[in-house]
Amino acid sequence: MAAYPFVLAEHRWLRYTTFFALYVVQGVPSGFALTAVANYLAAEGVPSWEIGRFIAIVGLPWTLQFVWGPLIDRFQDSPMGRRRPWVLCAQGCAFLASLMLLRIDDPSTQLNLLACAFLGHSVFASIQDASVDAMAITLTSVDERGRVNAFMRGGMLTGSALGAAGFAYLLRAYGFRTAALLQAVLLFSMMLATFFLKEQRADRWITWPGTARASSLCSYDVPHTLRTLFLRLFRGLTRAVSLRFFAVIAVVYLAQSVFQRTMAVYLIQELGWQDTELSLLSGTVGTAVAVGVALAGGILADRLGARRMLAGVGLGNGLFLLTFALLLAVSHTTAWLAGGMTLSYLMDPVFSVAAFPILMALCVPGVEGSQFTTYMALINLADVAGAYLSGWLLPLVPAPFLVLAAGGTLVSNAILIGYLMRRVPSEAFPARA
Repeated sequence: MAAYPFVLAEHRWLRYTTFFALYVVQGVPSGFALTAVANYLAAEGVPSWEIGRFIAIVGLPWTLQFVWGPLIDRFQDSPMGRRRPWVLCAQGCAFLASLMLLRIDDPSTQLNLLACAFLGHSVFASIQDASVDAMAITLTSVDERGRVNAFMRGGMLTGSALGAAGFAYLLRAYGFRTAALLQAVLLFSMMLATFFLKEQRADRWITWPGTARASSLCSYDVPHTLRTLFLRLFRGLTRAVSLRFFAVIAVVYLAQSVFQRTMAVYLIQELGWQDTELSLLSGTVGTAVAVGVALAGGILADRLGARRMLAGVGLGNGLFLLTFALLLAVSHTTAWLAGGMTLSYLMDPVFSVAAFPILMALCVPGVEGSQFTTYMALINLADVAGAYLSGWLLPLVPAPFLVLAAGGTLVSNAILIGYLMRRVPSEAFPARA
């Protein structure tokens, strides 16, 4: 009998493609809600502060991953695998929650129901994200984390592109319900595909409550109490080196979110762009370039070291935004704005392939899954805070000034990152970065 081929621990390219696919399907609802629907609302004349509130509500559950992480690390002794049961359960609940969207006819007039429906889906999607992150950090070796993070971020960008461009078209051409139904079909299909994967060869397909895992299969230490896990997690997060590096990384995501949300509303409501035009731009050319750069950046991060890349990428992003702000103040030509927005979609993936391996390296043994998902939760919080901040500031501050402030913040922060890199030796990291 031929050996079963879909065992993640035994096949490197299976891991890459699996994490890519999982993040594609995670990215579709994100692109649908935060780009296609948000741009649709802007085109329908919904005020920027209401759009910012909608984005903040949808993104709120993603900030709770610091809760899911310890639970996932505590209950990881299933015969079905360490993380796979969590992924499957979260996928099933996310699918069921997504069906609530079928009750909506017109998003612009049912904004509260829309936000609640996406909020329900986001709760379970965030648990799935935490589970996949934990699976990634336990199944991949240190020397391939740059590439794994590149595939994960590339998958998220691809899914967001499908959700942004494809669903923006469906939203206008066939209505909201058709788009919501297709999203539900995609979520269900990925859940079925995940069922046929195993983390380790000895894992079982399915089990029932009360079934114990064979001791011979449990080759890892399962912490005894949640209290122990939270204490280890707290100590890992509050180490001086962890606080310093995470703080400067979070600032980058906050500033980039302010820029992206500001420009989305400004282009549609002030410069007269169509919502589908902007969604298609972000979901086609912009994402294709971004995915390619992310994959190349992941290889570069593994070869050069993420520490060497972080400050340079942060500085490059800051200088780009400063240039963008100056041009925006004097010209609104469609050609350069389209090109500039396309280039702006490179900021997140290029910075992430340098930042994520560093965050993984900061994770202490025993709670590495929990600590990494906590970092992801706080990054999501920074993104949500940036969207909310942009929504409230845009009616008060001209868009070019907000972009200028974001660029100045990134440049100053890059200088601080460079200083930290010189002061902190590599030995301060629990794992190599």
